[in-house]
Amino acid sequence: MPIRVKSRPLAAPDRALSPGFARRETPLPRIPDDDVFRDVVKKLSLYISEVVYMPNTFEQLRTTSAGDDLRTLVEHLSTRVTHPAVVNALLALRWHYGAINDGRGISEARANACEIVAWRFLTRLSEREAVDFCLYEIPDTYEEGDPFRDGDPADRGESNEQTALLGHLAGHSSPDRNRFSGSLRRNQLLQSVSKLTMSRQTSEVGQLDDDPTAPFINLNALEIAAIADAKRFLSQHVVQKIITGIWDGEIIFWDRLTVHSEKKPRFYNPNTADPFSRLRVPKYLKAYEVAFFLVFLMLYYSVLIEQNRYAMTPLEVLLYIWFAAFFYDEVSEYIDAGSIFYAADVWNLFDMIMIAIGIVFATLRFVGLYTGDYTLVDIAFDVLSLEALFMVPRVCSILSLSPYWGTLIPCLKEMGKDFLKFMVLVIIVYVGFLTTFSLVGREMFSFPHMAMIVTKIFFGSSYVGFDIMEDIDPIFGPPLMLIFVTLSSILLMGSLTGMLSNSFSRVITHAREEYLYVYSVYVLEASTSNRLTHFYPPFNLLPLGIFRPLRLIFPSSHKFRQGRILLLRATHAPIVGVIQVYEWFTKKVNPDGFDNFRGPRQRSFKRNSAPPPDRPDSRGYRPRLSTSRTASPEMTSRSKHRMQTLDDYVGDAPTDVEVRISELTAKIDRLTALVVALQSGAGTETIRT
Repeated sequence: MPIRVKSRPLAAPDRALSPGFARRETPLPRIPDDDVFRDVVKKLSLYISEVVYMPNTFEQLRTTSAGDDLRTLVEHLSTRVTHPAVVNALLALRWHYGAINDGRGISEARANACEIVAWRFLTRLSEREAVDFCLYEIPDTYEEGDPFRDGDPADRGESNEQTALLGHLAGHSSPDRNRFSGSLRRNQLLQSVSKLTMSRQTSEVGQLDDDPTAPFINLNALEIAAIADAKRFLSQHVVQKIITGIWDGEIIFWDRLTVHSEKKPRFYNPNTADPFSRLRVPKYLKAYEVAFFLVFLMLYYSVLIEQNRYAMTPLEVLLYIWFAAFFYDEVSEYIDAGSIFYAADVWNLFDMIMIAIGIVFATLRFVGLYTGDYTLVDIAFDVLSLEALFMVPRVCSILSLSPYWGTLIPCLKEMGKDFLKFMVLVIIVYVGFLTTFSLVGREMFSFPHMAMIVTKIFFGSSYVGFDIMEDIDPIFGPPLMLIFVTLSSILLMGSLTGMLSNSFSRVITHAREEYLYVYSVYVLEASTSNRLTHFYPPFNLLPLGIFRPLRLIFPSSHKFRQGRILLLRATHAPIVGVIQVYEWFTKKVNPDGFDNFRGPRQRSFKRNSAPPPDRPDSRGYRPRLSTSRTASPEMTSRSKHRMQTLDDYVGDAPTDVEVRISELTAKIDRLTALVVALQSGAGTETIRT
């Protein structure tokens, strides 16, 4: 009879890890409220560079144990740090690490880590506190010694109307420097981002103005995320709710139109806010833009259908006024937003082409009428007919704000870039064969005729080449034509189709992030301008013709700003009336529109900050209760899983694969608990026997 021997597993000897495998504890950054932005960036960069030392992907940092130190940092920031520029510093570091190409992927991992910490930190706050952190503008530390700071607030306000959104330069913020364009600011940001983590001791050797964080002055976290291409951060639910609040006008930057008004993010209160401040809401700006282009299109069709060769009609005069207002509005938009935001909107390219066509048309038309050259006038109308290629899509640009059409535009944009790159190879092959065919068959075909034949062959008419290959040359014609048809119709066109398909597949996987990025850039471009008085076209020509000449003669004064405010109220009163009627109707449908953001209404960065160790406070930070029972590995893994699930819940909606994985994980946890219970029950029965 066989004997059953029940072996008992030997206990593993307690052995400490070798020094090579010992994990050194990284100290968490201490960020008091009085730290300048540069110190906040430096402290966070030291921690990120210390804990992220492997080329982990975004998903690994978000879902695996590689991101445990990031969760610890998020917990530390949400409970013990109340500095308002924390999110700004994390996103600035994300741009810094993203701009470094180390070839190993570590810098990319650190950039992803900064982005993850930024949006997870926001999820630990109430929605109103998240608004405060995302819209906090980095202050200018040099303003305390600025001689302009002690002047009249009206003078500063007037200069602010001429300040570009990204045109605030480094160093002293004098009004003269504020007039530089946003392109100069972009260059400064690109130059300073590589030196962002430079220590203060290193920079003190040079000039005092060599602060690498200076170009970030007056930028909020959303603007930094936009210029840093932090598309995952902008696509998070907590961030998109803030951007949607700006789009709907629940969050405004100007609440009244007075000489002493200051730009400041705040929640809209219809009982106290000036009704004319609703002119800055991006939703109403877009609606008026569509109406403006519809009138523009009707004037355009009327002038082209009438097409008076000998004199200008009243409709043509109105068309010139619309062109001038449109041109001035685009220039003002570029100055306000800067080249960073302006270039991110693909429709602005259409606007620039429309303006160029309009200038060419007006020039040819005026010269033709002045000289009596009606052939030139006919050419002018032919040039104007090209405007429809861009004006009709521009009228329909409102469709790009919908998720379906908005996801296709980034795909078409990337496919267009790859197509232009591939066309370089096509042109090289085309010019080589065109030269050969033109020289070999010069006795039978002229160069223009041969160019047309080769073009037809390239676009698919292969039979044309086979019909004339004997006429080109009896010896070299057939083999050369066969090679060209094979290259153009099979190899090049097949490669182009496959490359465009890969481009579409690559972009469509991140189409939601691309769409939300374009949408966020448009909202920020339309809402965060530093101009107090924004005139809708064609009313924007009135202050240009009235106040601009006076400013060249008389010194700057608050009376100019007061005059612009009065002119705005006089010309835009009907538009404000329509907006008020619309909001009255929508308030009947949704009376709690202002209460969409949960949390305390007062603006305060003092959340639940941790009290000193010797004085606990029951109102704010709640320390963990100590327990004598050691947590089991199963409980620890489950708590980590719950914490990870809580952090990731507020992000994107889970996909089908993620839902299935979570279901399988839950089943495994239940099965493990059942096995443990059975083992404990079996052990009890053994003891009893």
